[in-house]
Amino acid sequence: MKNRWSEAEAEEFVARYGQCWGAEMALRVYSSRLLAAEQVSSIRSAGSSSVKGTYTTIFDETLPALFIAPSGQRPNIEPEEYAAVDLQYLRKLGCLSSLADHTMRHELNTHRFDFRASEPPPKTLCHALIPNKFVDHVCSEAMLTLAQQPDSDEAVRHTFGDDVIVLPYYRSVFDLAKATVEAYDGHPNARAIIWMFYGILTWGDTAAEVYSSVAELVTRAEEYVAQQAKRSLTVHFQSSIELAKERAKQVCPIVRGALAQGVRGPREPLGRTIVRPLIDAPILQLLSSERGKDLAFSPPLAGSDLAILKPFPLWLESPEYDDSERLRNQFLKATAEFAQAYEAYFARNASALGEDVQIFDLMPRLVFLPGMGVLCIGPDVNTSTAVCDIVRGVLKVKAGIAEPEGYKTVPEMEQFRMEYGLFSPRRQSIAPGLLAGRTAMVTGAAGAIGAGICESLMRQGCAVALADLPGEGLTTLVEEFRKQYPDLAMELPFDVTNPDAVSCAFEKIILTWGGLDLVVLNAGIAHVSSLADMQLGAFQKLERVNIEGTLNILSECARHFRLQGSGGDIVLISTKNVFAPGAKFGAYSATKAAAHQLARIASLEFAELKVRVNMVAPDAVFGHGSRQSGLWASVGADRARSLGMEAEELEAYYQSRNLLKTKITAADVGNAVLYFATQQSPTTGVTISVDGGLPAATPR
Repeated sequence: MKNRWSEAEAEEFVARYGQCWGAEMALRVYSSRLLAAEQVSSIRSAGSSSVKGTYTTIFDETLPALFIAPSGQRPNIEPEEYAAVDLQYLRKLGCLSSLADHTMRHELNTHRFDFRASEPPPKTLCHALIPNKFVDHVCSEAMLTLAQQPDSDEAVRHTFGDDVIVLPYYRSVFDLAKATVEAYDGHPNARAIIWMFYGILTWGDTAAEVYSSVAELVTRAEEYVAQQAKRSLTVHFQSSIELAKERAKQVCPIVRGALAQGVRGPREPLGRTIVRPLIDAPILQLLSSERGKDLAFSPPLAGSDLAILKPFPLWLESPEYDDSERLRNQFLKATAEFAQAYEAYFARNASALGEDVQIFDLMPRLVFLPGMGVLCIGPDVNTSTAVCDIVRGVLKVKAGIAEPEGYKTVPEMEQFRMEYGLFSPRRQSIAPGLLAGRTAMVTGAAGAIGAGICESLMRQGCAVALADLPGEGLTTLVEEFRKQYPDLAMELPFDVTNPDAVSCAFEKIILTWGGLDLVVLNAGIAHVSSLADMQLGAFQKLERVNIEGTLNILSECARHFRLQGSGGDIVLISTKNVFAPGAKFGAYSATKAAAHQLARIASLEFAELKVRVNMVAPDAVFGHGSRQSGLWASVGADRARSLGMEAEELEAYYQSRNLLKTKITAADVGNAVLYFATQQSPTTGVTISVDGGLPAATPR
């Protein structure tokens, strides 16, 4: 781990945040971001950082406070994300002889100074009982590997001397906190404590000191792990990365569709998942080795890893890559066997937990496919990303240092507690949106209507590929959404009139999220001209985008949804002009009518695939927030002249002509798309008008 502390950058953070939050919080944020950028923790939901300071009440009282970040390393964490907790009260808790986890969680939450703050992480009391101002908890794989070897005591002493203490696994968070402070008091020269299965705790009186300590200790652990690598892998066969990716393009939709059909739990009513393929040379080599399967089934190194990954993976023996149907049947059988084994594991352990728990879901988190790589699976983007973060580091460490059976681990019941206990990351996760685990592509995303649709989908947890022509409009929109909806927005620049580009766009989505559930056909252009003056070239331009572009996407949808085999939705953004065309809008009205008719035909042809095809027909959307409609920017002036008015009068004219006298917004169109996307009714081949009421344009 490279020490990236920069005094110049530190001063920038103090200048940015110091006046409002104080210099120490500014530096806390800076060092936390450095740790996140280094990806010291194997998963985003592991670890936390804190700083001790004061909180001023409405009575102008200044009280000691612990400012602690929510669980996880966040590369863009802000000061307001730190929860301020009553430090005096936390230290009182340390005087107790015992404290149950559910009571601990209650006390942490009820002693936040601001009830709106994020929930304090499980190890908050550990941070509070360490007297130093700055404390970091990171989940370094190298540290855990070193500490969990059979000869760990000797390895730690050899690597760190008396600088680092190793504590065994503690079931209770309170017991861990008590043991931590006792070890701290008993070893005045120590700089860190390794918690078995939970990572490393370090401390210091300045942000630079604690960050530098983490960097040094993790580096020394990484060097030890590298030096102690004992065996090279004997590889029986190895696929190229290119071949593995070609296989993944076929495998991911099949796996995703099989999971949607056969592995559904009470928290996944739609049965959707995110499937992220992990393909690189070391993983391909490992899976093709004589130790690959043993390493895959050996337990993770950290308790937080166990909570995310489940106790065992799915290994598909001899995948039938050359036969899609046989591969589908292989996977359906394997997932059924996995579900049965997981239900048995749950039944063995649930009653012993001492509280009423429900099974989360029955899907595997990891699927190992020799010759292709690893599929990282989750009910949402964050979980699947966390799975990838874990397995990438864990497999590398396991392959290098020891035999699979050499790791220290905990009994199955303790693994179950890590997965289902009160402080499990899965128990604390925020309720997902209606579309969590679902994926979508929206063409014409950079326009006003496209942006509104994308925002409506992402607000419900949908992962959205924003598709449009390459350029600043698309890039800036993606950047805006990534700030608000991290990991849910993908930039997908391509031209819908190019069939090869359309195919490549689908492949990129598959290699990122596993497949598609929803396609919104929104790309379109307009032109104002009378029929007498219509230039054939202008008409053909609209024909290529509005008709051929729609056909290209629909054709690729048919192939993809047939392969995925779990149904889906297509929504065409039509127009009121299909039903009530306007003078001098002939090219637009005719080509959109053709696209509308293609969608109606698709509703007939795709029904056997359980794919619903519907239309939304809006009228005159001029913008979305600061983003103006590209269509109206190009034709607005001409359209106004054709209506005998000034361009600035156009929006008011369209609002006044509908029955409700209402402004039609991109959010209104987005809500109509959501109606279909959330499958509110068994509907296909239907058009929803979003026009405020235009009798002449009512579908008939």
